[in-house]
Amino acid sequence: MKNLTCHCGGVSAEIKLPAEGFEKLVRCNCSICKRKGYIMTPVNPENFKLTKGKDLLTLYQYHTKVAEHYFCSKCGIYTHTNPRSNHDKVYMINVACIEGIDPFKLNNIGVKDGANHPLDKKE
Repeated sequence: MKNLTCHCGGVSAEIKLPAEGFEKLVRCNCSICKRKGYIMTPVNPENFKLTKGKDLLTLYQYHTKVAEHYFCSKCGIYTHTNPRSNHDKVYMINVACIEGIDPFKLNNIGVKDGANHPLDKKE
């Protein structure tokens, strides 16, 4: 198990990652993710357990109001999201919040095309 924390330590979660490391590392180019600039990895709900700070988490939603973006209301650090795609089947967690991980040393980070999400209506 790995520990995920916000900056102030008010929010923390236990996460279970595959033994060989990250399943996938991605950035997203949607309007919110490109502004955050974070690297994320998917974690199944059974491998994500919020252990502290549920009362400190603030939910942000926009556009279709399906994705749930969570951040610490005290320090402002984004910790995880429930994305529109696979909403009930995956959390996307902020890799920089995992203790012992240096996001500047990570390679092979893909880009998810959230700017052209299939659930958006295009005219």
